[in-house]
Amino acid sequence: MGRTASRRLLALCLLGSLSAHAASPVWAIRGAHNTVYLAGSVHLLPAEDAVLPQGFDRAYADSSKLVMELDLGKLDPLEAAGWMIEHAALPAGRTLRGILGEQRYSRVSAAAAELGAPIELLDGQAPWAVGVELADLEFLHQGFDPEQGVEQQLVRRTHADGKPTAGLETLGEELGSLEALASEDQMRFLDQTVSELKRSQQELEEVLHTWRRGDAATLSRLLAREFRSFPALYRPLVTMRNQRWLPQVEQLLREDRNAFVVVGALHLVGDGGLLELLRKDGFTAQQLN
Repeated sequence: MGRTASRRLLALCLLGSLSAHAASPVWAIRGAHNTVYLAGSVHLLPAEDAVLPQGFDRAYADSSKLVMELDLGKLDPLEAAGWMIEHAALPAGRTLRGILGEQRYSRVSAAAAELGAPIELLDGQAPWAVGVELADLEFLHQGFDPEQGVEQQLVRRTHADGKPTAGLETLGEELGSLEALASEDQMRFLDQTVSELKRSQQELEEVLHTWRRGDAATLSRLLAREFRSFPALYRPLVTMRNQRWLPQVEQLLREDRNAFVVVGALHLVGDGGLLELLRKDGFTAQQLN
């Protein structure tokens, strides 16, 4: 992922309509014998504005399989919940209050209460997990529908059409990037999440509008701004994951059949983005209209 500023990255990880000549957040990369379509996703979309840009329909129709960050076509919700329970839990004898201190804990408690989440249910969880949960709740309050995210819509199509799905990483690899943050960085992540809960709607609308227009330059500036503000978070969440995914995308480009790869939009752009990494390795990407 990539749910607030940090979450924008996880949720990316953008409202507005496409003009007749707008670009799409989908790129076509030619292999020797096939095409790999690489699309930027918004993992959650507003229920009232969930139609995918046209480039998604073209790429999906022309591909034999769908590849996502996580293979949502095979993800077991109970297994995912079990992973979170195991890895988000604090060690015995430790509490969120004890880790954060009274001032931070008071702010988190107030934010949780506003979102209808009793702090008692969060007090045994690590700061990174509390940040993700609060951001998820804020998205729901703002009308974002997990079932209308880009990947969920595409997975439903694969089930109906019998197309195979695959993932670039496991749940442990994705959320492990947050779990592995140093304690102070986890607290900073939670601080940032709480601070931005109330102003995230306007920023998300900006990102949604930018995404729908396929505006890679603006997305790149958004990423650069966030990276500069918190490199300890964005390096493992974006840059390092891109480097792990690159060999898998390039393997798809050596195959005979077309594939549709869908990842968070901010993974595509900017310094260290997948489009740049592929270009450095000799591949050319053409943005779809």
